[in-house]
Amino acid sequence: MRKQLRLSGSGGQGVITAAIILAEAAVSEGKQAVQSQSYGPEARGGASKSEVIIDDAQIFHPHVKNPDFVLAMTQKAADKYFSDLNSDGVLILDDDLVPNSPDFKNIIRVPITKLAVEKVGKSLFANIVALGVIVKVTKLVDFETIKKAAIRFLS
Repeated sequence: MRKQLRLSGSGGQGVITAAIILAEAAVSEGKQAVQSQSYGPEARGGASKSEVIIDDAQIFHPHVKNPDFVLAMTQKAADKYFSDLNSDGVLILDDDLVPNSPDFKNIIRVPITKLAVEKVGKSLFANIVALGVIVKVTKLVDFETIKKAAIRFLS
């Protein structure tokens, strides 16, 4: 059941935090999970990505080679990080911040940041909205589990 995910955007959007929460949720359900991250030297605005592998079996190599799911929260992230997406994978895009979809067959567009502003009042929570989308699309963890993991992490 190994699934590889890449969450990408720019610094300050919380993709690293979202990946940590997702990995912790998977572990709390008894799955194996590893999380890694990469970001530019800028505090905000630089390229940022975080990768998660979730599996029922032990994970010996914590490097994502061909992700099954890629979340892109900016146009730059979409252009940069989707290229090695599994051909049957899913590309999830923030509808407002990624106006030009890369040439890929399985794309889901969701107004993630807009929903965060409309429903919670701040774009700061776009990463949490993105987690909800990821859980809905991937079904890798239960929604209640991700909710509890987010509350634990953000408390």
